[in-house]
Amino acid sequence: MLPAPLSMEVRRGAIAQLGSLLADSRVATSGRVAVAVGPGQGDRITSVIAPSLDEARFFRVPDGSVDEAVSLGAELRKGAYEAVVGIGGGKTIDVTKYAASLAGIPMVAVATNLSHDGICSPVASLTHDGGKGSFGVPMPLAIMVDLDFVHDAPASLVRSGVGDVVSNLSAIEDWQLGASERGEPIDGLACAMARTAAEAVIGRADSIEADAFLTVLAEALILSGMSMVVAGSSRPSSGGDHEILHAVDQLFPGTSNHGELAGIGAAFCFFLREDSRRLNQVVDCLRGHELPVSPTDVGLTAAQFTEAVMLAPATRPGRYTILEHLRLSEPEIRDRVEDYVRAVGR
Repeated sequence: MLPAPLSMEVRRGAIAQLGSLLADSRVATSGRVAVAVGPGQGDRITSVIAPSLDEARFFRVPDGSVDEAVSLGAELRKGAYEAVVGIGGGKTIDVTKYAASLAGIPMVAVATNLSHDGICSPVASLTHDGGKGSFGVPMPLAIMVDLDFVHDAPASLVRSGVGDVVSNLSAIEDWQLGASERGEPIDGLACAMARTAAEAVIGRADSIEADAFLTVLAEALILSGMSMVVAGSSRPSSGGDHEILHAVDQLFPGTSNHGELAGIGAAFCFFLREDSRRLNQVVDCLRGHELPVSPTDVGLTAAQFTEAVMLAPATRPGRYTILEHLRLSEPEIRDRVEDYVRAVGR
């Protein structure tokens, strides 16, 4: 059975009502709750919610590293907290998710940004000495998205959430390919959830300036995360598109953010599939939200992107996607990349 969140709220002023949620005895009975906030908006968040959380202790999360998560986890165990609330962007929420799992307590996710589908996913993406890794964690007990804070977040980061959720369409195609070519088990409910999330966003004419769009985007990202819980893996939301973005992160760190690279990866994978209908749909959506489409849009040359596509399958060993299916040689990939750049050139 799907371990659905106790509650989900997407609206303006959500953070100010956090105290009401934490008063629910299903979250905490004694009121001993920890709150983890990021470095960017920590002071503002604390001032908004502190009056309603008299006994809560606040922790600052300076970065998104494994070390920080382990340190926070130790503090949570030592303080015998009943629950922890992670408030902020993806790094803060991922650190809090992992820390909560180490402490063995439930976690409430409060998102102030919509840059990717990690809000409620069963995965924490954390940095370490070897780069960046994904760690399995329990799903948050409850989820809140405060649209006031989302409106104040950098527009480029909010837009990147569109790229991440739309990439589900490519990931589902890859999962179905794995099922047909290798007999890989596929979960229809997880696919339906991930596809519904992407379709809810891809055809909309409005954008991040509108509360209505942000609400749909937040719901789509949360639904995408839940699809991974149903599947028991990231399969419904991570295919060749995410293999490419992880390769770019490894080879050329700092090139762009997760959602932007996911969008480019998805468009390129549809190009490889020769699916012009989906390619045009994805490209139009990305451009409509001022997201990059070509590797050159994020400063990568065709040669660099070719190198990333070559490395991509090694980032997820055992995962079967269009990249593993085609098994293109380096010259073949280079030709396809150059053709893609010409095809989507403005």
